[in-house]
Amino acid sequence: MDKPAEQDPRVYFAAERTFLAWIRTGLGLMGVGFAVSRFGLFLRELSASASHLPARTTGLSLWSGVFLVAMGVIVTLSAVVRHIQLVRELRSGEWRAGRVSTDAIVLGLVLAAVGIAMALYLTLVR
Repeated sequence: MDKPAEQDPRVYFAAERTFLAWIRTGLGLMGVGFAVSRFGLFLRELSASASHLPARTTGLSLWSGVFLVAMGVIVTLSAVVRHIQLVRELRSGEWRAGRVSTDAIVLGLVLAAVGIAMALYLTLVR
């Protein structure tokens, strides 16, 4: 006979794996954001040393990097809050299967918009 979801340890292990996946996603976003931000600094230094003139910059890589780091922080904090809510729902028996993850949908849409904006920037600015 199957145990109810709130008593089955596999459900908690699955919730833990999902939580850790969200943490990895947040850390990945922060790492990529840091790299994007520092890459702009590297290009400015390279340009300035090659031409002996001050480098022109829009600061886009800095702000893109800061945005991605902030998204990583938001994703990580959201994962913590959602995991706590899920464990509470499982303990109380209020958990419902098949609920759509709005956090994942919002993150996917925001990152898709950022990707489109970056693609447009790369093709339009030379």
